[in-house]
Amino acid sequence: MQWFKTRDNEGKKEVFDPVRRKFVALTPEEEVRQTTLYHLITELGMPSGLISVEHSLRLNQLDKRCDIVVFSTEGRPLMIVECKAAHIPISQQVLDQATRYNQALQVEYLLLTNSKTSYCVRCDFLNNQIDFLDYIPVYSQLQENFQFPASDISDENNA
Repeated sequence: MQWFKTRDNEGKKEVFDPVRRKFVALTPEEEVRQTTLYHLITELGMPSGLISVEHSLRLNQLDKRCDIVVFSTEGRPLMIVECKAAHIPISQQVLDQATRYNQALQVEYLLLTNSKTSYCVRCDFLNNQIDFLDYIPVYSQLQENFQFPASDISDENNA
């Protein structure tokens, strides 16, 4: 995988995204997204083939996009990553945004980052709470620790 390959396209800087396999505009947020992808894949063992960038979802009749979603080998979403430009603080509003996206995807982990500050949150569906972690799990931990959301458990019990 080639990282951080840039080019000038009609006066605008672009970066090659090896996950999407195309050049995209190099905005401040895209710089954070590419740095985060690099970290997830090269340091935390997230398989690039199980990552979706700018993942589309439908929420309350609106089309939304998660910056990054990491999936299990079975195709279940495991983590939502919300990236902000380095000058944008990671605030309650950013957590709220990721939590709204999670209403649709029901992942166990949320990662919020602007490259300077990162927060990883574990969503405990059984106890209806979130816990802030002091680390970002490696891919094998995401798969091992996956707990089904309460709605999935009750659906299975009613089958």
